[in-house]
Amino acid sequence: MNRLKPDESDARFLRRVIALAVIVAVGAALYRALDLLILAFGSVLGAIVIREVADFWHKRVGLPIRWAVAAAMASVLLVIAFLVWLFTVQFGSQINDFVANLPAIVDQLHAMLATSPVGQKIYDAVEAAFAGSRVAHDLGGLAQGSIELLLNMILLLIGALFLAGDPGVYRRGLLLLIPPASRPPFADALDDTGATLSLWLRAQIIQMTTMGLLVALGLWVAGVPSSAALGLLAGLSEFIPYVGPTAAMVPALALAATEGPGTLVAAFIAFALVRLVQTNFITPYVQQRVVAIPPAITLFAIIGIGYVFGIFGLFFSAALLVVIFTLVRSLYLRDVLGEDIAPPGGDS
Repeated sequence: MNRLKPDESDARFLRRVIALAVIVAVGAALYRALDLLILAFGSVLGAIVIREVADFWHKRVGLPIRWAVAAAMASVLLVIAFLVWLFTVQFGSQINDFVANLPAIVDQLHAMLATSPVGQKIYDAVEAAFAGSRVAHDLGGLAQGSIELLLNMILLLIGALFLAGDPGVYRRGLLLLIPPASRPPFADALDDTGATLSLWLRAQIIQMTTMGLLVALGLWVAGVPSSAALGLLAGLSEFIPYVGPTAAMVPALALAATEGPGTLVAAFIAFALVRLVQTNFITPYVQQRVVAIPPAITLFAIIGIGYVFGIFGLFFSAALLVVIFTLVRSLYLRDVLGEDIAPPGGDS
């Protein structure tokens, strides 16, 4: 005789309470692990880069797939080592001089902007916006947390190597969490996301390379010191659309200001010409096969993701937005609403 057994309505209520408690607990755990989640996403991006390089070694050179993956890992590690060498050895003294002179440069810029009411308001607005963001907090702690930053980068790289070694294992494991009846559309969505990210990364590499070369050339013509280092910084900053290139202009214009008003104007013209070429010629060409996200959505999403996830989130914000946009197109617009959505690389 089951006198303590709840009736059916109570059982349904208990199941809902338990489900809600589980959702709240998972949400709280994810909130506490935001930094780890964004590092995991960075590892996924790194794995996609490695697999793209492996495809080159496999299809163009003819290496077996296992050897191609190993060659791709070695290639990526060599590129990372080369970038580290550039920043620490080749441009290390220039970067150290700039950091040492940064307070004086900021004061000089402030003095120049303070000559007009508009300039003072711009300076105050930028200072207030930067001071209140989590990105500013993270940047302020880089000096004290450089070891933690290095460990995070190593963790990201190791995760990328593991994911690139056998991505099918993780894909199958993720699909096992989905009810069997819903697995086909989720599998297609994962394939669409991977293909879109691959195309997006190729486009970003082209844009970053051209941006770096054009900025370095323009600043060299303008007579700005350390034009090569500033060009490299501008190229890397292109990974974060809108926000990155704008931030990369600040040290270049600051150094140009120390050389005089003429050099400052020339540097500003150089950046304007480079942005004109990028926007009207290079970007439309390389982005024509990638998912098109409206600029306003991109800008505010990047700022929002950076505010939530900090500096790592800001760095990966554009890629994360591409993933979200692709999943919405695949899972909601195509599989729920029945819209005719072109596959990645097709005409949208």
